[in-house]
Amino acid sequence: MIIHSQKRSFGKGCNVSLFTLGTMRATDNLNKMYSLIKRAHHTGINHLETAASYGKAEILIGEALKKLENHENIIRKEWIITTKILPKGDFNFVKNNFRNSLKNLKLKKIHNLAIHGINLSEHLDWVLNGEGEKFLKWVIKNDLVDQVGFSSHGSYKLIEKAINSEIFSFCNLHLHFLDQSKISLAQLALKKKMGVLAISPADKGGRLYAPSDTLLKASAPYHPLELGYRFLLSKGITTLSLGASKIEDFNIAKKLINSTQKLSSSEIIALNNIEKVGNEQLKSSKCEQCRSCLPCPSEIPIPEILRLRNISMGYGQLEFAKERYNLIGRAGHWWEEKNASFCIECNECVPKCPSKLNIPELLKQTHDLLLEKPKKRLWD
Repeated sequence: MIIHSQKRSFGKGCNVSLFTLGTMRATDNLNKMYSLIKRAHHTGINHLETAASYGKAEILIGEALKKLENHENIIRKEWIITTKILPKGDFNFVKNNFRNSLKNLKLKKIHNLAIHGINLSEHLDWVLNGEGEKFLKWVIKNDLVDQVGFSSHGSYKLIEKAINSEIFSFCNLHLHFLDQSKISLAQLALKKKMGVLAISPADKGGRLYAPSDTLLKASAPYHPLELGYRFLLSKGITTLSLGASKIEDFNIAKKLINSTQKLSSSEIIALNNIEKVGNEQLKSSKCEQCRSCLPCPSEIPIPEILRLRNISMGYGQLEFAKERYNLIGRAGHWWEEKNASFCIECNECVPKCPSKLNIPELLKQTHDLLLEKPKKRLWD
């Protein structure tokens, strides 16, 4: 049975479902892409998110949508598609890559085109003043996209500048209950009538699909992932990325596909209890993520590292925190470059901290707790 789901306005483009099928984890083969897109359709999802850099994702999507139309009568026009290009290269290079995306997706026009990974100031400059500006003028003039947006793993100030540039109609941001540092940026974008997609709220949001006993007990009677989704939807976030790799990944999305209502009193109690449990575990050592400690003379991302400490020690999500910590320095501009071992104990951060934390000591403790041999990344 197909679920008729509510849709939200996504910038200047077509309305999208509350959940979006992210296709990064569906690139093994055509059968997997086909089955996941089919399940997304029956869940009530109408929005697919992909990128040329996701291996064969665009090719597999193009083939899967053709097969679904021929065998299941699931019409291609029912889908809203977002794809992404990297902020690099000259005009002809980017134009050729974009045309290749159209060919792979079997489309003449893209609904939503995002600049993928505006993580550094030079990436934004490429769009505003460089070859990217020339490309966007060309693609809009030739009516090849409905709207242009961006994704970012960058700093708060950089994302704020991109939102305020008036160039973009939507943005893809890391937004999570266990990391609310960019919620205000999402609200700024929404105020400007931009669409907002939450990147990986299940996985990067703390691996909520695999909760610790501490987190499970604190969130009762709800599953932590359900609460994490409901928190974001209640904030008005347009759509949440669902990076499905198996059919079961759609279960909670199916339950919440029309969940636009405000948080219930019981949901609020459960969310408050999660925070209360974290506070009890961390006591006076909790980093409040105010970012007052920055800038660090050694360029250590203090709030990000202490956020991982909060999540591991406060909520028991140790494996998630280890994975993220040991990715530092291995992902280029997509993640932080320096871990806590770079701290020289200059103590400049200490008097800046409103909570009077001994930050150098906490950094060392976090390093000792989380450091281990890095694991293979999805795109290594």
